[in-house]
Amino acid sequence: MGVLDRFRIDGKVAIVTGGSRGLGKVMAQALAEAGASVVVTARTLDSAESAAREIPGGKAIGVACDVTKADDVDALVARTLSEFGRVDILVNNAGINIRGPIETLKEDDWDAVIDTNLKGPWLCCRAVAPHFKKQGSGRVINLSSMLGEISIPDRTPYASSKGGLTLMTKTLALEWAKFGVTVNALCPGPFLTEINTALIKDPALNAAFVSKIPLGRWGDPQELGAVAVFLASDASSFMTGATLFIDGGYTAQ
Repeated sequence: MGVLDRFRIDGKVAIVTGGSRGLGKVMAQALAEAGASVVVTARTLDSAESAAREIPGGKAIGVACDVTKADDVDALVARTLSEFGRVDILVNNAGINIRGPIETLKEDDWDAVIDTNLKGPWLCCRAVAPHFKKQGSGRVINLSSMLGEISIPDRTPYASSKGGLTLMTKTLALEWAKFGVTVNALCPGPFLTEINTALIKDPALNAAFVSKIPLGRWGDPQELGAVAVFLASDASSFMTGATLFIDGGYTAQ
């Protein structure tokens, strides 16, 4: 097998949560381009199906799923198995961010972020566990963040959720290694996505933030697709429990 062949994932089936926009959409399209059939999820069926239709080749479906609800997650995995007969790759991408000083945040804000960013991936991993173990293989890519390693003010819910996700990644990597399943955390830094709209639209905040990025710019979402394919493929077969930063050098400081 040639070097580039190791990046192919032909015949594999991937679930990408929150795959209807932003980084999730880019990763779903990249996985399909590398050969996988892809199940795209969003909270609404219209959004999920619309994103699936944009994936060429007819090997994608959209499924409505609230990752904070166990019944939804179990139904997602059941639909994937019914449609494609297997599941090989799980990309836990669905996430939200609610910013603000701690005294201004509500308990509901904390619960919403933790439930989506940490409980959701836990439920998804639990749902695919029997299938990965039975087939003796699987790839999990947890979308953590550079804020799971370092932090900045006004991010208590988000940073806490991503720090927890990074450690959940390491724990599951150890738990599932004997079954041939790898679990890695992909940690994006500042990317031009909807979750960062508030920063991008404020000229002063935007300039201050960009000045702290060694490469001097926001990341283009397309720059994440190939990294997701790497973690989903045999090219990363000896990696598990790793945290891979794609952050323009931010965490190197």
